[in-house]
Amino acid sequence: LLLIGDVCRTLAGVIDLAVDWMTDLKEGVCLSAFWYSHEQCCWTSNETTFEDRDKCPLWQKWSELLVNQSEGASAYILNYLMYILWALLFAFLAVSLVRVFAPYACGSGIPEIKTILSGFIIRGYLGKWTLLIKTVTLVLVVSSGLSLGKEGPLVHVACCCGNFFSSLFSKYSKNEGKRREVLSAAAAAGVSVAFGAPIGGVLFSLEEVSYYFPLKTLWRSFFAALVAAFTLRSINPFGNSRLVLFYVEYHTPWYMAELFPFILLGVFGGLWGTLFIRCNIAWCRRRKTTRLGKYPVLEVIVVTAITAIIAYPNPYTRQSTSELISELFNDCGALESSQLCDYINDPNMTRPVDDIPDRPAGVGVYTAMWQLALALIFKIVVTIFTFGMKIPSGLFIPSMAVGAIAGRMVGIGVEQLAYHHHDWIIFRNWCRPGADCVTPGLYAMVGAAACLGGVTRMTVSLVVIMFELTGGLEYIVPLMAAAVTSKWVADAFGKEGIYEAHIHLNGYPFLDVKDEFTHRTLATDVMRPRRGEPPLSVLTQDSMTVEDVETLIKETDYNGFPVVVSRDSERLIGFAQRRELILAIKNARQRQEGIVSNSIMYFTEEPPELPANSPHPLKLRRILNLSPFTVTDHTPMETVVDIFRKLGLRQCLVTRSGRLLGIITKKDVLRHMAQMANQDPESIMFN
Repeated sequence: LLLIGDVCRTLAGVIDLAVDWMTDLKEGVCLSAFWYSHEQCCWTSNETTFEDRDKCPLWQKWSELLVNQSEGASAYILNYLMYILWALLFAFLAVSLVRVFAPYACGSGIPEIKTILSGFIIRGYLGKWTLLIKTVTLVLVVSSGLSLGKEGPLVHVACCCGNFFSSLFSKYSKNEGKRREVLSAAAAAGVSVAFGAPIGGVLFSLEEVSYYFPLKTLWRSFFAALVAAFTLRSINPFGNSRLVLFYVEYHTPWYMAELFPFILLGVFGGLWGTLFIRCNIAWCRRRKTTRLGKYPVLEVIVVTAITAIIAYPNPYTRQSTSELISELFNDCGALESSQLCDYINDPNMTRPVDDIPDRPAGVGVYTAMWQLALALIFKIVVTIFTFGMKIPSGLFIPSMAVGAIAGRMVGIGVEQLAYHHHDWIIFRNWCRPGADCVTPGLYAMVGAAACLGGVTRMTVSLVVIMFELTGGLEYIVPLMAAAVTSKWVADAFGKEGIYEAHIHLNGYPFLDVKDEFTHRTLATDVMRPRRGEPPLSVLTQDSMTVEDVETLIKETDYNGFPVVVSRDSERLIGFAQRRELILAIKNARQRQEGIVSNSIMYFTEEPPELPANSPHPLKLRRILNLSPFTVTDHTPMETVVDIFRKLGLRQCLVTRSGRLLGIITKKDVLRHMAQMANQDPESIMFN
């Protein structure tokens, strides 16, 4: 866990620093050291002034460097073209690397991590190549300016680290249950390093990712998140000596009357979540079933080109999404130079810097409002088409950006309403003239939480992540109100969050722990074989030859076979995995003398009595699972479903008085649940 936390945070720190540099590379380059971002370049300059802190001679835009012009139409067009070209280059490199080296590095990774933690195995999904390519391409796609984030994919990166370090220790590599506990802790470390929110990361793993979360896993997750936070603090990728991504300091408390706009933002978040899930799933389904899916590189290039062309003219879409959210969260102090803080000041004001009263909006604020309105429409539309492409794509930051834009606009509206109508009964008690009573940045924070909650359906972990993210501890109640409202509104239109929707779209065999099974069916109604089907493929304990077993393996594609005393008695002995059988037979043929096709295979303690001239028998008791999970044919399916969920089983044998009757696999359970819900059972299966 110490290793996982350290490596995760180091990777995340490198990603953060590389993204800052490559995002700024689209606009210009630092002459003193080309690997410096715009901010780092101007930090080192002695000619930077406070008013023009983003301007310094060492940093040159592409127009200044190439044609020695900083203003005018030709300079603007050249900078525009360079912005688009860099974005296309980054996106093309990312999608090419994913296609050629690691197809599993695409997407968010959270739906697949949830499926893996539920007991399903996706070979190679947490491999070393996936880790390397996802880390590199994550930098490229975020730098390209596409509407996606790096926070969700960092959970996948962390789980790849967890899987790698688990394989080094036999205690974890040979025990699937213990490996899953480590992966749960790694997921917590992933969110911890993504946001700088250690406690939020632990709760995210508990609420959203993990299938089974015992107390031992809780403290392991806590430890991994703690180590990751320590390493994060030492790297200091945000440059503000703080753990959190969007640190804010508000100087005004919130008032009860403000709960109404906070709840309205919660409603907006729920509606946005529903709209996004439905449109994104419809688009992804179209991608799967039409020719569009055959051209993933072209799709990424087209979406990147459209995004870059539309984003550049608007300053709020041109900058990176993290910078945008940070600006929207900020409170307007006396030292702020943002357009959002262009208020008309009272020349007679003699107040401390941190207690500036509400003021009438200036030209800059009104300009920012319509630019934000255009940015909101752009983000809503483009995120629907971006999430799910064949590149690493997170959803946390784009969802927060949509909510933060809407929240800041509502916040400025409420602030101006309170300033111009402070005598209204709703404002009279708490908003006197000359007082600082409305904080637009707080509305942006609440809106961000509402939209993220509407998309993912998180509640507790979301609120904790938001207050850790911003340091705004006293604003927990507004965040809770918005999160609960957005969940209620979104749940009214459909219970699935975006990750569950993508799990069903891809047909992964995932039993959602949040769903209830209320039907009165029994295990005998679901088990295979059914009436009219061929009998169950089984192995006998001491009467089958190596050739018989090899033929059975070739003719079937089952993951394992029950072992019985004989075909007459059908009394269950244990369960043999297909993979282990194949390996055991292959090794025996290569290393043991006398093992031939007609050698008898036996699973008993002592070999059977054989004629003198018969070939050597093959003993395979060591690969036999002598305690397979069994239920009786009269066990209620409600109990069977619960067993599959809590233990992460892949199959369960059905017996009566010790005699084998059939088998229930996770896919059988999913088919049965689909039938009970009047759905087509074959449409939900993993292929």
